[in-house]
Amino acid sequence: MSRIAAQFKRLNDEGRKGFIPFLTAGDPDLETSLAIALRLARQADVIELGVPFSDPMADGPVIQRSSQRAVNNGTSLRDVIKLASKIRDKSEVPVVLFSYYNPLLNFGVDDFCQAGADAGVDGVLLTDVIDDEALDLSDRLAAFDIDLISLVSPTTADARLANICRHARGFLYAVSRNAITGQQETTSGYAADLVQRVRALTDLPVAVGFGISTGQQIADVWEFADAAVVGSAIVSEIERASRPSDAVSMVDSLLERLLPRVAKKGAEN
Repeated sequence: MSRIAAQFKRLNDEGRKGFIPFLTAGDPDLETSLAIALRLARQADVIELGVPFSDPMADGPVIQRSSQRAVNNGTSLRDVIKLASKIRDKSEVPVVLFSYYNPLLNFGVDDFCQAGADAGVDGVLLTDVIDDEALDLSDRLAAFDIDLISLVSPTTADARLANICRHARGFLYAVSRNAITGQQETTSGYAADLVQRVRALTDLPVAVGFGISTGQQIADVWEFADAAVVGSAIVSEIERASRPSDAVSMVDSLLERLLPRVAKKGAEN
C-alpha cells in the first residue's frame, strides 16, 4: 500500500479528515522551504511542494509571485526533488509535487520517475496534462510507485469525469471553484456538488483546494470531503516575512490559527 493510500486509510480508520498544506519550493530559499515543510509535517497528512515555473497560468497572484521568486533564486526541479528527499529523511508524511508538465519534459520523464522514486516522492499533480497524455504518464509513474493525482473541477463534463475517476490514483483533487488559486471569503457550493459527483464514480479520497484559507473553510470542506488543501494563505505568510527566518515563525502562527479547528474536528469524530 502506498504512503498516500495508507495515510487516507489511517484517517478513515480514526474518523478524521485530512489537512494538506502547500508551499512553493525555493521561496524564499530552499533552506527555509525545508524548515517550513518539516514544521508543516507535524500536522499535515500530505504535503504539496510547488515546483517553480515561469508561466503558472492556473495560479493566482500570490502563488505566481512565489513561483517567480523561486525561479529568480534559480530553483530547479532537481532542487525540488532533493528537497523532497530531505523531507523524507525526517518524516513519513506523503509528499506530492505540484507542477506543470514543462519542467518534467525538460528533466526527462523517465529520469524524473527514477529520481522521484529515489527521493521518496509519493505523487505528482500536473495542472496541464489531460486525457490520453495523462493516462500514459500515470502508467509510467505508477511503474515507480508514484501516483499521478488528477484534478477535477465543477465544469468537468460527466463523461470526462467518469474517465478520470476510472484511471485515478492516490486521491482526487477537486477544485473548489472555476478560477485560479487564491484566498476567498467563502467556500463555493459548487465544491460539495462536485465531490458528490466524484463519490458516485470512485471510492478514492477527495481533497478540495483552491481558495481554502481559514479554519472555518477547512471545517466546511470537511463536512463533505476527505481533506482540505491550504495553499495561498501559507504562501502569503511567507511573502509577508521581512527575512527568511521570520517566514517559519509566521507560518507557525498561521497554523496555530487554523489548527485549533483541525484538532477540534478530529476530537469530535
